[in-house]
This record gives sequence, structure tokens and C-alpha cells, in this order.
Amino acid sequence: MISLIITVLGIAAVGIFGLNYGIDFSAGTALDITTNKQVEKAKIESFLDEQKLGEYTLVTSDNRASVRFKAALNDVQEKKIKADFSKQLDDKADYEMHIVDAEIAREQQRSALIGMAVACLGIVLYVSIRFEWRFAIAAVLSLIYNAFFVIAVFSIFRLEVNLPFILAVLTIIGYSINDTVVIFDRIRENLRFAKIKSTSDLDVLVNKSIWQTLARSINTVITVLIAAVCLFIFGSESIKLFSLAMILGLVSGAYSSIFIASPIWLYLKKKEPLKKAVKTSNAQ
Repeated sequence: MISLIITVLGIAAVGIFGLNYGIDFSAGTALDITTNKQVEKAKIESFLDEQKLGEYTLVTSDNRASVRFKAALNDVQEKKIKADFSKQLDDKADYEMHIVDAEIAREQQRSALIGMAVACLGIVLYVSIRFEWRFAIAAVLSLIYNAFFVIAVFSIFRLEVNLPFILAVLTIIGYSINDTVVIFDRIRENLRFAKIKSTSDLDVLVNKSIWQTLARSINTVITVLIAAVCLFIFGSESIKLFSLAMILGLVSGAYSSIFIASPIWLYLKKKEPLKKAVKTSNAQ
């Protein structure tokens, strides 16, 4: 029920707020400026307003300014803004510019969606062959929840969605299915020796399997989580959102493997006639 409530709230958030696409998916120009001295944010804003390059967002930190223009700048505008900034604010500043036009942005959107779809399809095929179709459905629903949870958080807090974010989601899917397969493998192993006489026996078996793999799942997630938190705290601005997405995904992945994937399989298994389920478990 908690998962269902979170999912409904996430759907509402994405429907109302949408996603805050970065220039990778919405086109525009990203300009990162590293200054040799401290430059006040107000001066940078005044400078950008004078350039008259359209709507922009500005984020500043110590000796660094990140500007995101909604329009894609041409070569003349690019050279002019660099020259003017060096002349007016800091002649020793370094610049890193990334420009994406509308066609490239649409292509990258399509490629990102195709990549996620192929990953999920591959997981369905693998789990179906390695286990059975009930395990595959439970695993994919769990993965969809993980990905959607991260997307919903980014939508609610208006965090930028870019290519590193997609990479983080795909990485999360990989770690999550790893935990899920470990639990499923233990369930299948316990089914081989279990004497299933009622649906309550299935409840006990799944609960026992989760407890047997719980320490392993938690230890794996904590190990990776430590690395992700360190990246978020000590990493550069360019990977902070990637690290945040990883942190959210790792936590939700560990949760969903235990509280979503396994119960969904149990629900589907209980739909099978009990006599058939007993024969299946004995055969396994």
C-alpha cells in the first residue's frame, strides 16, 4: 500500500510538474566558467543580461559559474560572450561550452527511452528463461517502480534530467535486478524441498527466503551506497545529480526487491491452483 501511494503521488507529480529537462533533452547551451578570482553573482547576472541571449539560469559556487541558456548559441555569440567576460570580469577565466540543437535533443530523448526499454526487455527474457514468467513480471514491475520513484523525486524538486541521469537509472536497474534475482534464486531453491500444502506454506517459504538473503542484500547496497554518498559530497557539480539519483535508486531498489518483487510473485503464484503448485514445487 505504501508503494502504491508513492506511485500515485509520483504519477500526479510528473503529470502536474513534468520533468525539468537539461539541454541534453530540451536543446540549448550550457556554459561553465571557472574564474581565477571571486566574482559576485550579481555582477555575472548583470553581465548576462547585457548580452541579451534570452532566458537563462545561473548557478554559482566558489570560483565557478554554470549558465544554462534555453537557446542554442551560434559561433559569433559564443566567441562574444567569452571575450566580453574575459574583458569585463576575469581575463584568466576558463570556459567549457556544450551546445545541443533541437533535433539532437529529440534524438537523445528517443535513444534514452529505447535504451531503457531494451534493458527491461532483456531482463524479462533472462528472468523468464532462468526462472519463470511470474518471476519476470514481478522483477519488471519492481524495476519500473524503482525508475519511476527516482523520476518522481526529480520532478517534485525540479532537478535537472540529463544524460547522466539516464545513466544513473540504467545503473540502478542493474543493481536492483541483482538483488531481486538473489531473492528469487533462494525462493526457487527452497521450493525444491518444500512441502506446499496450503497458500500459507507459500507465505512462510517466501518470508524465510527473504530473511535468508536479507543480510547479503543489505550489505551489498550499503557498500555501493557509501561510494555514491562520497561522490555526492566530494564530487564535482557535474556529477552531483548523477550521485543523488544513484543514492535514491539504491535505497528504493533494496526496498522494492524485498517488499514489491517477492510479494508480487507470491500473489501470482497463489493464483495458480494449489494442486498444480504442489506438483510444480515437487518437480523443481
